[in-house]
Amino acid sequence: MKKEIEDIEDIKVFVDDFYTRVRGDGLIGPIFMQKIDDWQPHLNKMYAFWNAALFGIPGFRGNPFAKHAPLSIGLPHFERWLELFYATIDERFKGYIAEDAKKRAQLMANMFLSRLQQLNGNTDRVIV
Repeated sequence: MKKEIEDIEDIKVFVDDFYTRVRGDGLIGPIFMQKIDDWQPHLNKMYAFWNAALFGIPGFRGNPFAKHAPLSIGLPHFERWLELFYATIDERFKGYIAEDAKKRAQLMANMFLSRLQQLNGNTDRVIV
């Protein structure tokens, strides 16, 4: 039965499920697997990120765009990332916070893609 995303425990459920899907995906899985050896620190950072984004709970530190900027990724990768994210949320959750999570993921994907396109392969530009 679907439920609202209520707390960090629900965030852990969707983050863990989402990244299981990511690791198994033929398009974006190899990109993540090439960069991440130990998944637990990444998952912990994602728990903190979504807890801050959805509930305003302090604890996330980092610059997500800087981590993604050097990667060879484009529109198809972001579309697949969103497809997996939406499927994960829709399978387990419903309600305002679930919809907010999807909206925030879409905004983040749009912003990352836009900024990557602005860099246009220029590795000399400062991204932080």
